[in-house]
Amino acid sequence: MNFGELFSLKGKTALVTGAAYGIGFAIAEALASAGAEIAFCCRSSEHLKKALEDYSAKGISARGFICDVTDESAVANMVGKIGRIDILVNNAGIIKRIPMTDMSAEDFKEVIDTDLTAPFIVSKAVIQGMIERGGGKIINVCSMMSELGRETVSAYASAKGGLKMLTKNIASEYGRYNVQCNGIGPGYIATPQTAPLREPRPDGTKHPFDSFIISKTPAGRWGAPEDLYGAAVFLASRASDFVNGQILYVDGGILAYIGRQPD
Repeated sequence: MNFGELFSLKGKTALVTGAAYGIGFAIAEALASAGAEIAFCCRSSEHLKKALEDYSAKGISARGFICDVTDESAVANMVGKIGRIDILVNNAGIIKRIPMTDMSAEDFKEVIDTDLTAPFIVSKAVIQGMIERGGGKIINVCSMMSELGRETVSAYASAKGGLKMLTKNIASEYGRYNVQCNGIGPGYIATPQTAPLREPRPDGTKHPFDSFIISKTPAGRWGAPEDLYGAAVFLASRASDFVNGQILYVDGGILAYIGRQPD
């Protein structure tokens, strides 16, 4: 067997939601490097323009769409324009860091709508086409908060926990049609969005959250976007054809670690 072909995505089309930057962009870049044609969406024309420039700079010919993934009709319209979709990555998401007792129901629902209902909507829009073509791959970006709680993220953790179970249910319901649905659970990844938490403060000291994450990560560092490449290509390729309903945590070992014993 040619193991290179096992991981090849040549001839496949991947839709990655929320892939204008950050983790979504990194996953799209990985899939493109394995041969996939890339389509992505975001909600801002400004982000779309910048993302197309960034993809072009990487040598990736990507199709970009402005789409609110919580809107069923908008998603159906986008999917219709893309046509064949072999790989779906549900990456679009938001977080609102608000103590639960201070959080409005409207804020809670907005996070649930974006992080849980939207993956349901987009998956539903592509599954029938996957079935008709003999199979497909769905990858949900689930986060460690599908397993852990933390202060101020009640809505996000609830959504990601629900997304973990949606992943398992899609696998259960459509596995017989050769549709594999799995999740990636990133740890703390060094992206522009997390830069303020990692950069030294004006007095030269580390941000407390930076020290906290490093102390809780057996790898002793933040993850890099490139750390997600292998997991994304594996779950999108033939190599994972008998892997279904699983969450692959790419977290440097955080979920396996109770923490360092005090000196």
